[in-house]
Amino acid sequence: MIVSSFRTSTAIFALIILRVGALETFTAAVYEHTLILPNTTVTPVSLDDALLLMNKNIDILEREIKQAAKQGAQIIVTPEDALYGWTFTRETIFPYLEDIPDPQVNWIPCQHSDRFGYTPVQVRLSCLAKNNSIYVLANMGDKKPCDPHNSTCPPGGYHQYNTNVVYDTEGKLVARYHKYHLYFEPQFDVPEKPELVTFNTTFGKFGIFTCFDILFHDPAVTLVKDFHVDTILFPTAWMNVLPLLTAIEFHSAWAMGMRVNLLVANTHNIGLNMTGSGIYAPQSPKVYHYDMQTEMGKLLFSEVDSHPRVSPAYPAAVNWHAYATTIKLFPVQKNAFQGFISRDAFNFTELFDNAGNLTVCQKDLCCHLSYRMLGKEENEVYVLGAFSGRHGQRRREYWQVCTMLKCKTTDLTTCGWPVDTASTRFEMFSLSGTFGTEYVFPEVLLTKIHLSPGKFEVLQDGRLVNKNGPSEPILTASLFGRWYTKDSSSIPGGTSNSATTHLAHTYFIDDGSFADNVMG
Repeated sequence: MIVSSFRTSTAIFALIILRVGALETFTAAVYEHTLILPNTTVTPVSLDDALLLMNKNIDILEREIKQAAKQGAQIIVTPEDALYGWTFTRETIFPYLEDIPDPQVNWIPCQHSDRFGYTPVQVRLSCLAKNNSIYVLANMGDKKPCDPHNSTCPPGGYHQYNTNVVYDTEGKLVARYHKYHLYFEPQFDVPEKPELVTFNTTFGKFGIFTCFDILFHDPAVTLVKDFHVDTILFPTAWMNVLPLLTAIEFHSAWAMGMRVNLLVANTHNIGLNMTGSGIYAPQSPKVYHYDMQTEMGKLLFSEVDSHPRVSPAYPAAVNWHAYATTIKLFPVQKNAFQGFISRDAFNFTELFDNAGNLTVCQKDLCCHLSYRMLGKEENEVYVLGAFSGRHGQRRREYWQVCTMLKCKTTDLTTCGWPVDTASTRFEMFSLSGTFGTEYVFPEVLLTKIHLSPGKFEVLQDGRLVNKNGPSEPILTASLFGRWYTKDSSSIPGGTSNSATTHLAHTYFIDDGSFADNVMG
């Protein structure tokens, strides 16, 4: 009995210690980095030259990591490709790669620099975390030797991976993630299966993935739904695509739709339309940055709930089709027309009047809009659009989208083209759809590419509505759905892509047409 009581007391004491040690909130930092890029070359540079370039970029990251730590940040996220850029073949990337071990080896590179061979980048990142007592996520390249006689081994005898590493406050390697969904990255290989990488801290449970991964079920959704992470760390090299896929627009919407914290660090390169970082909570953006005017990097901070699910502000679960499937269809306009966003054929109907109720349908998706403008600008046209189908040239990802958006001009053929300014304000709007998926991400993007924190909300019945007075001029208000079970089963692109460069992306042209999403 005495022993039993002692064990019980010990267990309770241990629980109290854990509760006391756990933090209700933490300070997060993300850094949008302007890279020093390598010279384009068709032959590999030397190890010394590769390290020289990476150290120049790490010098910049070091300054920002130190500043973040001084400001009280407990964790910082740096961008994808932040050490060396993206214009590579398999051969030219190789001098920039290191062999990154499994975190289970219990390694502090800063203290044992020679344990795993040539690892100068890992040693320096580890020391940055240790010397500043801050968790650091960085993106770099991993190489793994393989048997050249094995048919799965690439030419050169190595698998090469786009990789995230995380070091804790002691400099210990606590997480390693290999990107699964590559996007025009011929220098890297696709792992055998999506990796589900998490790590625990005194301020919550964290998950990791990279850039294009966010548009797929695994690993992104699985980390939130099955592994119950509190916060996602998300380095990216995201090229903004209007009207639905600017970085700040979609990433803030994903955090709301998945009801999880999302820390986003984007690369900054205005020539490639790369900008947009932020710290996003389930209920609203905490802080964000979008800058297409300068080439300057940006460090962001915010206090974040360590365990958002137990926060009083945590949003309720949404039934995304509850309202739309129970109401009578609003009048369907006879002059509905087809238009394109990217390569996707939307059905559109124009918002002719200052106020109204409209429905537009495509296949099994009907989108409903109630709205009232403060005043309809004569030189601006808005439409309600619906799309249900596989997206883009590859026809791989199944989207369901309801969107109210501004057309580029009064010519209806420009509806869906990129536009970044607007003048029309809405006194109210309510957007809903008969979605067949539970994964829907609510977007509101304002003129000059701004978000609208605190000015809209999603009701439990699936309506996206404005609140707290009239809106600022709106570019688009959208419900972006992903029906993962209807995706095609093709393997993510890696070495099979054109072995030219990562910049084999397509860009906007004057008539507003453009190819698939341009992101890293």
